[in-house]
Amino acid sequence: MKYHLAIDIGASSGRHILGYMDNNRIIIEEVYRFTNEMIEKDGHKYWDIDYLFDEVKKGIKACVTAGKVPVTLGIDTWAVDYVLLDYNQQRLQDVYAYRDLRVDIYIPEYFKVIEFDRIFELTGIQYQKFNTIYQLKSDDKEVKEKANHFLMIPDYLHYRLSNQMVNEYTNLTSTQLFNIKENELSTELLDASKVNHSMFERIVKPGTSIGNLSDEIANELGLKSEIIVPPTHDTASAFMASVGVGSIIISSGTWSLMGVEINNPILSKDAQMANFTNEGGYEGYRFLKNIMGLWIIQEVSRMYANRYTFDELVNLAYKHPFEGVFDVNDERFLNPQNMIEEIKEYFQERNQIVPTNVGELTYCVYNSLAYSYKKTVDEIERITHKSYSTINVVGGGCRNKLLNEMIAEKTGKTVLAGPIEATALGNLLTQMIAKGEVKDLQEGRNIIRNSFQILEYHKGGNDENKKQI
Repeated sequence: MKYHLAIDIGASSGRHILGYMDNNRIIIEEVYRFTNEMIEKDGHKYWDIDYLFDEVKKGIKACVTAGKVPVTLGIDTWAVDYVLLDYNQQRLQDVYAYRDLRVDIYIPEYFKVIEFDRIFELTGIQYQKFNTIYQLKSDDKEVKEKANHFLMIPDYLHYRLSNQMVNEYTNLTSTQLFNIKENELSTELLDASKVNHSMFERIVKPGTSIGNLSDEIANELGLKSEIIVPPTHDTASAFMASVGVGSIIISSGTWSLMGVEINNPILSKDAQMANFTNEGGYEGYRFLKNIMGLWIIQEVSRMYANRYTFDELVNLAYKHPFEGVFDVNDERFLNPQNMIEEIKEYFQERNQIVPTNVGELTYCVYNSLAYSYKKTVDEIERITHKSYSTINVVGGGCRNKLLNEMIAEKTGKTVLAGPIEATALGNLLTQMIAKGEVKDLQEGRNIIRNSFQILEYHKGGNDENKKQI
């Protein structure tokens, strides 16, 4: 059996998922899982990068212990966050988390140096206050002067495993430092950010081999796997696993990333004003929008001390429908002290009926997400001058029956829910294509269709039909 290992790390957890081909189907198995959360120190939010690397190694070791040694592996994570190293490859500062608020005072200053219209013209990337471009602007001058290497989170973890430094393409495009037309970093934006141009590494496309685990790591873990760089931005990996041909795709997790695959970036004023982004994909580009996503319900759950499972929250929502809607993309919901109180205050400020119990709050969150998706569908169809009949929801959020029903009702589109492990599947597919086990992306998607169950939802008929498609 030829195993491949996808190490998929999100903002709340990480998983090691083994995959292999069997009778023209992909078989997957989760071998290790760990938690991930931001840590707070001195009023700032950080990632514990050493903890993450230790968990990466533990999961690889678990494969060896189970006797299922992967011939290749690759890591994907969220986007925008990064590690800065000095000349001696030592970290210059703790690794800031994108929800840290240090950027707030620097963004107005940045737009005095270069207007956002120009930034979008160069990069095609939507405005998000946590984008790498603004984070770098916020870093201490002394740190930036000493920075000799820039590695995004998965680049850094790959480096720790292999001693090889590269910048993976799909993630680099998310930084808002990448000239989408020239297909290279923008010197104009690097200058505006006052960073050392030479600190960036060789840019590699997904599917690139950066060699085997280093001798040190190989001896420690007991294997010599090859590292195949996947689309290290988890959304780029998730989009690879979509099964709805020509569908609008929602990668549904902590964030909802909603959009379509295109051959050329869309840099129109309409796209800019609607705050869409053009990010590099395994093939072509992903024209999409960031929507706050299941982070909101995760925080609601946390405020209730996690005493309800997410299935229990959905069942309570069915019993307590609440038709009020809030703007899920309002920055007030990015990192509030208390998500429940923040939602209630939103309605109070507008003299509207306030959700009072856990069922109403849950229904309100999902209903608001569905309305946001409907608005985004309308924008996509207007900007691309194309009509879409299906929405393919992939990732963990596709298991939410109530939300899927709401999306079908609000948009009038057929909703295909699945595959659940889309990000890991895209990661694995990249490795399998690189090793010649799968011909190309299209064949890989056909294999995924035949390997996993997809649920289908329609407007006016909320009984889902289980299909193998």
